[in-house]
Amino acid sequence: MGDRMVVAINVSPIQFRRDDIEREVANALTSCGLPPSAVELELTESLLVADTQHVSEVLQRMGAQGIKFAIDDFGTGYSNLGYLQHFPIHLLKIDQSFIRKLVDSPNESGIVRAVIEMAHCLKLEVVAEGVEDADTLQRLIDNGCKFGQGHLWAPALPPQKIGL
Repeated sequence: MGDRMVVAINVSPIQFRRDDIEREVANALTSCGLPPSAVELELTESLLVADTQHVSEVLQRMGAQGIKFAIDDFGTGYSNLGYLQHFPIHLLKIDQSFIRKLVDSPNESGIVRAVIEMAHCLKLEVVAEGVEDADTLQRLIDNGCKFGQGHLWAPALPPQKIGL
């Protein structure tokens, strides 16, 4: 990730299953003047287990262009860990439902710690979603999570505030 700007785009399973997802992304890159390496498509776990052959082929082609892929809301879907090895995923986003209970729940803390360690073993980056306070942030740092998002830094902005 480093110092470069990355545009993360949530892609729904319905959008992805359309036959023109590759063309849509290419057109968006061209119209915005972005290189493929500046884009990260956020996919759900359910997408990866639905039609693995088709999804794998599309991800391989797009990944060869430099586009990166993240698993959004990790832990809430069909957590088949095998897909983490079979798809060109580079980042896991731990769902906020685990992060928000991190400080108060030993079970949630154990799950978050295990996901972070597993991701690091697989050479994946980790982002904690829903970080809202300094205690949670410190616990994440202590567990080796380097990236987070949430109200601790800024509330979500409506589309008109970011120019959409």
